[in-house]
Amino acid sequence: MSRSGELKKIVVFGGGTGLSTILRGLKQYPIDLTAVVTVADDGGSSGRLLGEYDIPPPGDVRKVMAALSDVEPLIEQMFQYRFQTAEDLKGHSLGNLILAAMTDITGDFARAVEQMSRVLNIKGKVLPAANQRITLHAELEDGSIITGESKIPVYGHKIRRVFISPQEVDPLPETVKTIKAADLIIFGPGSLYTSILPTILVPAIRQAVLACEAKKVYINNLATQAGETYRYTASEHVQALYDHAGEPFIDTILLNGTDLSVTSGNGESEGPPWQVENDIETLQQLVPHIVVKDIGVRIGKNMLHDSEKVAKWLMEYMENAITTERT
Repeated sequence: MSRSGELKKIVVFGGGTGLSTILRGLKQYPIDLTAVVTVADDGGSSGRLLGEYDIPPPGDVRKVMAALSDVEPLIEQMFQYRFQTAEDLKGHSLGNLILAAMTDITGDFARAVEQMSRVLNIKGKVLPAANQRITLHAELEDGSIITGESKIPVYGHKIRRVFISPQEVDPLPETVKTIKAADLIIFGPGSLYTSILPTILVPAIRQAVLACEAKKVYINNLATQAGETYRYTASEHVQALYDHAGEPFIDTILLNGTDLSVTSGNGESEGPPWQVENDIETLQQLVPHIVVKDIGVRIGKNMLHDSEKVAKWLMEYMENAITTERT
């Protein structure tokens, strides 16, 4: 943990849009911020690059780097740009191509991320959960095994568990060191089975998280996700985390208290995305500290976290936790 006078250390786990949203809020504060990002993506541009280069998929890493960048908006826009016309480039993100090229130049994906982080002047650090290619698998409720992150959500059957291969993949030594020194560890929001859980399936990362004395917060999703968490309650999200970690480890869960559902005239929900049910009574058996706050907003059909409200609460929570610990 940080000594007096040092910047407080926050480590956030996940990938994709959910993690990026939280990071955009947190980067506004004077903290030592690290994102540990899933590298199990095999769809879209990342999937095509996997077939051409033996590198971890860069898609989630790219999104997180863009969220933490402190450059002219045009530079960030260029990094996120996705080609639409040229046949060979169609669907590719320019940032993904740059990371693939940088990996080829440096011979190391983590080194490529580090170098591009300097170019983008990112606030904090971005660490891939593994420095090699890994594959995500899912065992469904009917016993069938699905291979590939992009294929898992399309089957429509309940997921029993996810696992990676190779199972004994090692993280970067810096990742384990950073987790052990953290003042606060955050999971979510984001795709539960394909973004958040893959980060703790790396054995050394899971062990470091469980051993770390820092407070651990889970930011619950606003809506359930078709193919992954259809109609999941908040407690079912937490139970999935515990099942994959092997033991309970969340100190606090942050739930949204804003009603974001769209209802018809008879009061029935008009359909997906379904807002996650806050089943407080069951959660009380799983998580010591439950917080409900108005942190969600609805833009069209999308339910999104308010990054500023979430970041403000996280900073207050960390300060209170550290102050209580010292007294």
